Amino acid sequence: MKKTTVLDIQRMKQEQKKIVMLTAYDYPFARMLDECGIDILLVGDSLGNVVLGFENTLPVTMADMEHHVRAVRRGCKQALLVADLPFLSYQVSPEDAKRNAGILIKHTGAEAVKLEGGENMASIIRALTLIDIPVMAHIGLTPQSIHRMGGYKVQGKQEAQRQKLLADAAAVEHAGAFAVVLECVPASLAKEITQLLSIPTIGIGAGPHCDGQVLVIHDLLGLSGKFRPKFIKQYAQLEDIIKQAVTAFISDVRSGTFPDKEHSFT
Repeated sequence: MKKTTVLDIQRMKQEQKKIVMLTAYDYPFARMLDECGIDILLVGDSLGNVVLGFENTLPVTMADMEHHVRAVRRGCKQALLVADLPFLSYQVSPEDAKRNAGILIKHTGAEAVKLEGGENMASIIRALTLIDIPVMAHIGLTPQSIHRMGGYKVQGKQEAQRQKLLADAAAVEHAGAFAVVLECVPASLAKEITQLLSIPTIGIGAGPHCDGQVLVIHDLLGLSGKFRPKFIKQYAQLEDIIKQAVTAFISDVRSGTFPDKEHSFT
């Protein structure tokens, strides 16, 4: 199957084909999602929440990202592989951004990076694209900014926020981003941004009018415990299935029914 590229993703907007993106953090999930025909695999810094057990994404390091992107790369044969730049790996200076983005591209096999921010990060996006590192932007609710935002809240409901997000969207496109994630913004605003931009918009909690959609794989599969924001649709309840299987294993071992003759060597 043909490898998906940045140009393919941009062409999908032009051809009005919906883009599908999911997160992956390890080889087995990357292999399965890739075999399903997903367009983009994102190794998100959400690994801090769903894999590493942190309360938010802020503690995630470059070392964490490198480790997980390498694993995903081994299972990603067809999808475009995008890696998040973690907190403080790009905000300090363009030099830091270029160095750390370059590490992800050179040493992990990522084919693009994602960073959070709009107008305030336009110069960083421009610095990366000028050295041919594809950048996916991310505006709206930006998890690395939760302290400023006062938590995980919908952005763009107020007119001042709406105007700010419109300006952010225009800024990241002008800076050279090949696509932009819109997180937790009103559907009407996401539609307006999608119509204004020539680059694809990928929504998460941003309604049906974006050029594509993304979810965290653990949320989609019901592996996130009680964390169920409004925008998440659970397509399976694997946590219940896993717990049932483990409980049955515990019972079999303690009762002496496993391993039996069928599962032993003679």
